[in-house]
Amino acid sequence: MRLRRSSTHHMVTTNSRFDWLFVVPGLLLVILLGLPLLALFLRASNSDFFRYALSDTALTALKLSLFTSLISVMVSLLVGTPLAYILARWDFPGRAALELLIDLPVVLPPSVAGLALLIAFGRQGVFGSWLAASFGISLPFTTAAVVIAQTFVSAPLFIRSVRIGFAGIDPQLEEAAHVEGATQWQLISLVMLPLARHALISGAILAWTRALGEFGATILFAGNLQGVTQTMPLAIYLGFERDLNVAVVLSVMLVIVSLILLGVMRKLDQSQPKQRRVNERFG
Repeated sequence: MRLRRSSTHHMVTTNSRFDWLFVVPGLLLVILLGLPLLALFLRASNSDFFRYALSDTALTALKLSLFTSLISVMVSLLVGTPLAYILARWDFPGRAALELLIDLPVVLPPSVAGLALLIAFGRQGVFGSWLAASFGISLPFTTAAVVIAQTFVSAPLFIRSVRIGFAGIDPQLEEAAHVEGATQWQLISLVMLPLARHALISGAILAWTRALGEFGATILFAGNLQGVTQTMPLAIYLGFERDLNVAVVLSVMLVIVSLILLGVMRKLDQSQPKQRRVNERFG
């Protein structure tokens, strides 16, 4: 038995005779997660990567994915932030049921989410027929349908992250702001949002990566029309049927974008404890 000092300066007791009980299962999972991605990159390196990556299909799908996912993140920011604040700071009847409703799309199968959107907002849907008759709006098989599908599956991740961020703020700060005469808007803009900025950014990145990878709800509700609704995941699906090299290259491009976003989020998570220590020291 020996003692190891961890990076957080706490003493961790380990026994080298039993280290394999942790290492072997963990290594098996790492292999399971890493080998498919490694194989994907190896296959992409054997093909004419840049020719496929710069093709019209790839560039059009990438532009559409970035555009629609950014719009869905903006929608989540605008309407999800107030809702996250309400869930974190207000106590009202039915809050648990509301939280359950918001979290439900995270665990729903994508096909169920797409079917629900189609039944609700399709041309003959429960609300879609009313939209068409009253305002002449037809959502299915449009770029707007892509944004709605991406928002439906990604907004709950944003709300969950921001709700946790708001809930972690000391209530005494809110009370002190009210005592000083701060309005509700000043409290939100000058106190709550700055303190929850890491949760906001992390939630936005999580929602963005989820929106970029959305497939099932999009193909059922928006279809697969090139330049209109064909996002990167849909182009990969179509490329798998027509040309595997196209699907491989598009997949690598999507993995790279997701890795960049997750790397930024991880960097933010690592800087948050450091920032907290600085605030405690000088605040």
